[in-house]
Amino acid sequence: MTITSLTQLGEEALESGLLLRIKVSRPLNLWALRLVVANYTEPDKVQILGEMKGWAYKGVSGLQLDTMRVHPKAPLGVGHLVWAATMAWVLEETPCEHARLLAIRDNERQHARLVRYFLRRGFNIVREVGAAPWDLPLRIVWGGSGT
Repeated sequence: MTITSLTQLGEEALESGLLLRIKVSRPLNLWALRLVVANYTEPDKVQILGEMKGWAYKGVSGLQLDTMRVHPKAPLGVGHLVWAATMAWVLEETPCEHARLLAIRDNERQHARLVRYFLRRGFNIVREVGAAPWDLPLRIVWGGSGT
């Protein structure tokens, strides 16, 4: 079965014992996104297993993916669910046709994993953001250097 909509992904997540939630705000004609995948640890308490933060706007670049985190002990597939739900939301709710992100170079091993992960999902390496003066605006927006 191919799951194509955010609603279908939410239903499949629930059947697997996971919660898929998305919070969107619209400041200054942007879409600010926070998507989380969680599970209940107690009847009124949840643990976040994965999340994506980003923003979207009309224009050339469209979607800016800021943060993707997956808990190290999350069940297999949580990262894929975060990714699929984010892309489903973008396609259903925004005019975005392109996305960009920065694989931050906090740690070389993690950086290599991020680059490999997103290359496998169809992203291309556009440039390296480093310590050059012209990289300063991008470092301020993204919070660091990277690919």
